[in-house]
Amino acid sequence: MKSKMKQIPFVLLALLLWGGDGAYGQESGAKLWTLRECLDYASEHNIQVKKSKTAFLSGQEDTRNAKAKLFPSLAASVSQSFVNYPSGEAATGNSYTGSYGVNAGWTLFDGNRRVNTVRQQELYDEVNALGVEQSGNDIRIALIQAYMQALYASEAVRINENTVEVSEAQRNRTEELFRAGAVSKADLAQMESQYSTDRYGLVASQTNLDNYRLQLKQLLELDLAEEIRLEIPLLTHSDVTAPLPPKEAVYAASLAAMPEVRSSELSVDIAQLEIKKARAGYYPSLSLNAGLGTGHASGGYAFSSQLWDRFNQSVGLSVSIPVYSNRDNKTAVNKAKYALTSSRLELLNTRKALLRTVEGVYLDAVSAQNEYLSAAERVRYIEESFKLAEEQFFLGMKNTLELLTEKNNLLNARQQELQSKYMSVMSRLLLNIYQKKPVDVNW
Repeated sequence: MKSKMKQIPFVLLALLLWGGDGAYGQESGAKLWTLRECLDYASEHNIQVKKSKTAFLSGQEDTRNAKAKLFPSLAASVSQSFVNYPSGEAATGNSYTGSYGVNAGWTLFDGNRRVNTVRQQELYDEVNALGVEQSGNDIRIALIQAYMQALYASEAVRINENTVEVSEAQRNRTEELFRAGAVSKADLAQMESQYSTDRYGLVASQTNLDNYRLQLKQLLELDLAEEIRLEIPLLTHSDVTAPLPPKEAVYAASLAAMPEVRSSELSVDIAQLEIKKARAGYYPSLSLNAGLGTGHASGGYAFSSQLWDRFNQSVGLSVSIPVYSNRDNKTAVNKAKYALTSSRLELLNTRKALLRTVEGVYLDAVSAQNEYLSAAERVRYIEESFKLAEEQFFLGMKNTLELLTEKNNLLNARQQELQSKYMSVMSRLLLNIYQKKPVDVNW
């Protein structure tokens, strides 16, 4: 009887809990996506990235328009009119007249308002270009987070699937022992309950995986019918525990690299130019005007002769001197100063927000490495403990509750090791983005 009721080999249990080909919880017919493919695809297809590029192109049109206003304008005009005279005393009952002209205008001086507008627009172009870069960073960060969480969820499904297999085998073995009178009905009921609990855990982990894969699909802008599979990387111990650069160096690099910081700095420059534009309202403006014109009227001599006789040229200078503007200029200057103060505060806030983000990611990386080392060591000890508990259970030296406690401890330890492993790798990849380093992955 004892030989038939020999324990489940621990080697088999280890394979069930930790082996596999990385395809658990994924549709075999779906496209296999690596993290590198996701990053490259999103940079070309993500809607937010496309909108940022469109905003950049639109801003360039404003810059071209601002530069064009530095040059003279030219307009042609044609006017035709017909007048009816109902009075019988009029020489003729109606007349037809026409006038033709070409006019040019050029603002020679306006307090450098147009020049500063061009400078502003050039800075806006830089801001919009940085917006494209920031949108790319945002999508890369979101993809890395979703992909790594999906990898963790995928392996959690594998562990839960294998746990259910182990639970089913233990329940069946306990049922054999119950029929042989070696265990009580209560022991069998506990095994049945644990088997149901593990099956529920499998369903919950599968739902969690489906949610993360849905997030990936949405970030990639994939159609409803498209399904994805994830490339499960073979991460080594050194991939997880590689030394991190000093936190201060990471933050200094991020200050110089992250587009939102540079964008905030440019916003300060734009606000300073706005003050100069507002002060231009205190200065006179000087414009040069020139024109050519002619016309004709009915009832007179020949049409061509009239056009020549009435042909004229004009040129003139006009000066507009602000005397009293109902406080418009002073209000504009003061509001521009307030906008400058606000932009400087926003720059400070951006730097502090980046510091909080980098500190948080760095702390996650350090914590994940420490937790991984601790969890890996804990797994080794609990594996031995579970192996002994299983041997003692089938020898009648441990009860069902003690065996299930050891089994759940092993499952939790595996989950913690897995979570800290992917958290460590994810944090490292995010730190690379914040330092403007390439996300160097081949998976």
